[in-house]
Amino acid sequence: MAGKKITRADLVESVYQNTSCERKVIQVIVESFIEQLKINLAAANTVELRGFGSFDIRLRKGREKARNPKTGEILSVASRYTAVFKPGQELKKQLSDIPVDSDI
Repeated sequence: MAGKKITRADLVESVYQNTSCERKVIQVIVESFIEQLKINLAAANTVELRGFGSFDIRLRKGREKARNPKTGEILSVASRYTAVFKPGQELKKQLSDIPVDSDI
């Protein structure tokens, strides 16, 4: 069950349809928001959007014996940080109200 993929342009268009703002202004706001999200995560800050969720970074431990699935070669993978998203209560509630058998 996968819904439609929504792009930045789709978000801009959706906000444009629901507001009286110009597309260019909305596009700048969306791009600025995404840039600020990246900057804050790179600075190890948690970005919390109440009701929606929070973005954070977590350390993924390296492994000595990882395997390349294509070649079968054994290699080591270094530790690295990755972005994670934790949904907020309102988003969890909204998603839990979707019937399991629905075609979203």
